[in-house]
Amino acid sequence: MLATLTDQPFDAPGWLYEIKWDGYRTLAFINKKEVELKSRNNKSFNDKFYPVYEAVQHWPIRAVVDGEIIVINEQGLSDFSALQGWRSEADGQLIFYVFDLLWLNGKDLTQQPLSERKALLQKHLPGDGIIRFSQSFDTSGTEFFGVAKKLGLEGMIAKRADSLYLPGERSRDWLKIKTSQRQEVVIGGYTRNEGSRKPFSSLLVGVFENGKFQYTGKIGTGFNDKLQQSLMQQFKPLATKTCPFTTVPDVNKPSRFRPNPPKATATWLKPSLVCEVSFREMTSDGVMRHPSFEGMREDKAPGQVILEKEVPLKKVLPKKAKKDDAKKYLQPSAKAARKTFLNPSEKTQVRNIGGHDLKFTNLDKIFWPKEKITKRDMLNYYYQVAPYMLPYMKDRPQSLNRHPNGINGESFYQKDVTGKVPDWLAQFPYHSDADHRDKNFLVCTTEASLLYIASLGCIEMNPWSSRVQKPDNPDWCMIDLDPDKTTFDQVIAAAQVTKQVLDAAGIPSYPKTSGSTGIHIYIPLGAKYTYEQSKEFARIIVKLVHAEIPGFTTIERKTANRNRKMYLDFLQNRPQATIAAPYSLRPKPGATVSMPLYWDEVKKGMQMKDFTIRNAIARLQQEGDLFKPVLGRGINMDKALKQLESAFNSASG
Repeated sequence: MLATLTDQPFDAPGWLYEIKWDGYRTLAFINKKEVELKSRNNKSFNDKFYPVYEAVQHWPIRAVVDGEIIVINEQGLSDFSALQGWRSEADGQLIFYVFDLLWLNGKDLTQQPLSERKALLQKHLPGDGIIRFSQSFDTSGTEFFGVAKKLGLEGMIAKRADSLYLPGERSRDWLKIKTSQRQEVVIGGYTRNEGSRKPFSSLLVGVFENGKFQYTGKIGTGFNDKLQQSLMQQFKPLATKTCPFTTVPDVNKPSRFRPNPPKATATWLKPSLVCEVSFREMTSDGVMRHPSFEGMREDKAPGQVILEKEVPLKKVLPKKAKKDDAKKYLQPSAKAARKTFLNPSEKTQVRNIGGHDLKFTNLDKIFWPKEKITKRDMLNYYYQVAPYMLPYMKDRPQSLNRHPNGINGESFYQKDVTGKVPDWLAQFPYHSDADHRDKNFLVCTTEASLLYIASLGCIEMNPWSSRVQKPDNPDWCMIDLDPDKTTFDQVIAAAQVTKQVLDAAGIPSYPKTSGSTGIHIYIPLGAKYTYEQSKEFARIIVKLVHAEIPGFTTIERKTANRNRKMYLDFLQNRPQATIAAPYSLRPKPGATVSMPLYWDEVKKGMQMKDFTIRNAIARLQQEGDLFKPVLGRGINMDKALKQLESAFNSASG
């Protein structure tokens, strides 16, 4: 059912007023989990707007529902331009605003009054989430319109409370009043000005009237270079030598504002693409003044596009009624957790992150075969975890551990990235004694660089313990409990003893799973000490731990001399040594994560598989970043050493 455009708001009894959402009109056909989302031109939205599709799949009703898919901003307003470019949840929060119920549990509701249909719809609405009820207001239409205009809404819809649903009809029981002039048009060609470097200078557009394609104007504003390049790709297969308009437009026609327009040549296109424009007014000869491109309308078929003419309000409502109190309703966007970054269908995707276009390829490639986890899944994980992980990656040189074919494929380490990465990525110089060459480490600085590293097939992230601002001063000291043939319960026992040693000396410590077989214990240093000081401090700690549990631990560096005991590794505190970052994935079965822990979680029965790509984000959202203190002020090492000595002497005595 379609609404009739009218020229002004009104107040009348028996009418309900709704926000006119700036999105894609969508019908949802729901038979429990069997769902179809259809546009006005019968195009499926199942794949394109997959979060809506998944949300509707979990709506336990059998129904046909009418609504609008939008991208919502923080103020609760719809953003059509964001909807245009939407490819994944990183592009904005999708909402399916539902406003009518046409069929429910085998019963046709179209012949019931709107007020009853909406009451039934609201009764069967799911909880908070992507599906929201588009509220109607029994209020003053003129004041509601004023609020809509003030908030920058596209307009409002007025509906008779007792109106029936008439599929496919443009009824005067539903009226739309726009806050600005907007019109859907069909693209019939484009121009290019002489000497211009742009792909095109303007679009030539029109509408269908009685089967004839009538020219309505030339659009020269509203698109950037990237959008123009994208449109040109859509134009190429539609180029034709024949002008599609009923009358060939004069693309070089002067006006009083532009008496000497630049010489332009026209390229004609088959009228297959629909877009939306805003404009100042329509001239008497049917041409738009000051039109501006708003976005493509892939939900509309060209034959559906007609020139919308406002029906004077007096023809719809001859009499006006008394005013009511004005109300408004906008539900702000929730502070949504990060979800998907790359959509589930396209194998290659280009995303702009922090002003940089990153190309992600081979997204369907299986990285964890047993679990059927793809490269896309891995990249989506790193996008979601980036706000938590970036503090432990930022400004740190990286050793790139690349697995381009997943955990079972051939892997290799890459340190030198000189001439091999984009210029916008930061680098840190070093000299290779092996071949006497100056080289460069890659430095992670932003979310874009973190995702670039992941795109190289770096399943795990391996940063330095120090930052480029203080390359010789690590931010933390590490104890790496590295089992050989010892059990993980013994690793846990060693971690508990390490904590006892550190607690006795008043030294704060923070554990995390390695994501492989061991446990890492971090001590904050605040970049106040050298790597050598950190290493020797760790050596003292592991000697004390080993003295407590010599039966299954060792501090022997050579593997051959360890007798398959657990290695209490303190040598990770050397310059350029790296270890899996907090929240890093590991190239291990199960897609395990190096997960920070509460100390009371480090107990018998805990397993590495407790923390994986499947549940790590949910844990972070619930618990937050447990590792924050690691980046704090740091310990006083002299004081800590005295406390260790005192604790050791007390224990010995």
